[in-house]
This record gives sequence, C-alpha cells and structure tokens, in this order.
Amino acid sequence: MTLTPESDDYLSVETPENVVFGYEVAGIGSRFLAALVDSAIIGAVQIVVSLAVGLVALNIFSGLFNDNDNAIYWLLSFGGLLAFAMLWGFYIFFEMAWNGQSPGKRWAGLRVIRADGTPITLTESIVRNLVRLIDFLPGYYGLGVIVMFVDGRARRLGDLAAGTLVVRDRPALTLASVVAGSAPLVATAPATNYTAAWPLERLTPADRALAKDFLRRRAQLTNRNALALRLALALAARLDLPSTAVPVGAAEEILIELAQPRPEGAGLP
Repeated sequence: MTLTPESDDYLSVETPENVVFGYEVAGIGSRFLAALVDSAIIGAVQIVVSLAVGLVALNIFSGLFNDNDNAIYWLLSFGGLLAFAMLWGFYIFFEMAWNGQSPGKRWAGLRVIRADGTPITLTESIVRNLVRLIDFLPGYYGLGVIVMFVDGRARRLGDLAAGTLVVRDRPALTLASVVAGSAPLVATAPATNYTAAWPLERLTPADRALAKDFLRRRAQLTNRNALALRLALALAARLDLPSTAVPVGAAEEILIELAQPRPEGAGLP
C-alpha cells in the first residue's frame, strides 16, 4: 500500500491492486466542533461524578465514617484519578469501539486513521491521547491549535507523535445504495463499443469483478473520475493495449462495457 501525493487537503492511498481510496483531510473548524461536543460530554460526566464524590464526602464529615479518618483523603484521591481516567480514556474507548470515532467526531462526520490510510490501532490511540495533555496547554488546546495551523494537514502534536490523521468520514454503504449503484450494469449499457477490438477473452473473472465493484461504489467515491481512469488503464495494460485505447472521458463507459454479461466465448467469462 502506497500513498499518492495530492495536496494537504486530500490523501490518496493506492492498494497493491491499483485501487485508489481518497480521504478528505479534516480542517481545524470541524475538528474544533467535534472537540466541543466531546468536551461537553466529558464535562457533564465529570460534574455528575464530582457531585457523587461531594455527597460521599459530606457523609464522611457528618460522622458516618469516623472510624476511618483517612477516608476523605482516599475518596478525593479516587475522584481525581477517576476524572483523569475519564479525560484520557474517553477518547481511547470510543476510538477503539467506533473505529476511530469519538461521539464528537461521529457527530461532525470525522474519523481518525493512520497516516497510511489503515484503521487506527490501540497503540496509536494511546499515544495520540496521552500527548493530548500537552496539546491542551496552556488552555483548551492552545498549543495544539498552533501546531495544527503550522502543519499542512491540521495535525496536532498527538497526531504527529502517533502517525495519525483526522479525515472526513464517507457515508456508510447500505444495501439500498449497493443495489442502486449496481443497477446501471444492466439498465444503461453504453451506446458506443470502445472495447470491440479488445482481446477480452484474456481478462479473468477477478478483472471483471474489479470493474463491477467500482460501478457499485462509484456514487460514494470522492475521486470517481480519477479512479475510473486508473482502473480502465490498468485493465488495458493487462491486455497489452496502449493508453490510447482508453479515450479521454470514456473510462467509466469502458468499465460498464467490461461489466456487461456477454455470450459464451465473446469476451469476459
């Protein structure tokens, strides 16, 4: 898997099968809104915990635990430890449970991934959230915001240390979207026949499946035209055809032709 340089606002990841997945890098504004939501949730939980600790402390002072004079100190220590655990563990828990998303990120449509485009692991989550304590200084991500302004892809210190990136999350595929996306395979065959002279019998079922998979997912792809061209050129090269066999703007029509059912012995198996 390799990274294809695009711009600071876009990340392209090329798989060994020459399929490119694109990610739009999240900006400071959307990340700030996600952080506000997460902070509000953490703050609300900490208020509830603090009230509970306070009520127990009042009971201690009222003499319910006079047999243990150190109970109040243990209680306060436990409350402080619990507050830190919530602040630090909140993000780790949700990033692991929701595949790189916290409640705020899910609300804002963001997701944390590794710099190579693969899902975040527990190690990266722990590192980026430990360094969050430094990003937060001197108050509410003061240092982190400065670093995000300097970095081209709006990464804070935690992201740089863990090798992670926050991107905009693509909408999840549903059965309805897959069915809708696959409809053109039969319903709208192209009027032209760009592949009439192609030695289609040399293509494998996997080649045809690759074209069909693109057509099913094309509505959700942010780099649809570029990916269609790359796939069409890759299939043409597999047949020892020159790049001129894929006319400009015809890549998607070629993929539709390759995905069409064909009579036995007339091309794709």
